[in-house]
Amino acid sequence: MSVHVITGAGSGIGAVLAQRLHERGDDLLLVARSRTRAEELAATHPGARTLVADLGDPVGLERALEAADLPDRVDSLLHVAGVVDLEPVAELDLGHWQRQLDVNLTAPALLTRALLPALRAAGGTVVFVNSGAGLSANPTWSAYAASKFGLRALADALRGEEQERGVRVTTVYPGRTATPMQEKVHAQEGKEYDAAAWSDPATVAATILHVVDLPADSTISDVTVRPAPRAGRS
Repeated sequence: MSVHVITGAGSGIGAVLAQRLHERGDDLLLVARSRTRAEELAATHPGARTLVADLGDPVGLERALEAADLPDRVDSLLHVAGVVDLEPVAELDLGHWQRQLDVNLTAPALLTRALLPALRAAGGTVVFVNSGAGLSANPTWSAYAASKFGLRALADALRGEEQERGVRVTTVYPGRTATPMQEKVHAQEGKEYDAAAWSDPATVAATILHVVDLPADSTISDVTVRPAPRAGRS
């Protein structure tokens, strides 16, 4: 039975991934930011284990990982959680800047480091759910894009370091996807939100599952998933 560790399982792409993997009988370790969220996830996915750790608190995350009973083998580590706050550089809030770096970049690095022995033992796959902002930075996206550019660098370095140990590393770059984060982005941009205009989280999750289930003879290093063209989209 395969073992998967997932961040961001409470909503959006991560929620779909957790549901699909649970439905097929795989073992799950779900990272939750609070005990309340952990209880909710455990109730939604009976039998799943949870790890309570705030990804925005690197020191607390390290302590939680050191104290946790981590699996001996991990088939996939799925970094899905993320936060975003749009601001021009002239108005950057230090707290917003730091939290995006902590959640989107530092936490994946710490989690990966802690789980590398288990990933090596299983010949596992690490999937970093990045963003189109990890490929191109637009106005007001500086902090989020900086965290995602850094995440791309983390993935590229890790891939080179671990390829001889059998650990595969994939970065997935979703375009705009119909998630609560996207609704927040639209509100910050002052735009009307229409979920039907963007990629379905299930579509992105299916891409990630394809990566996870890829036969051992091959790997996908990078894949981009974008909404299909639609008239009037902006």
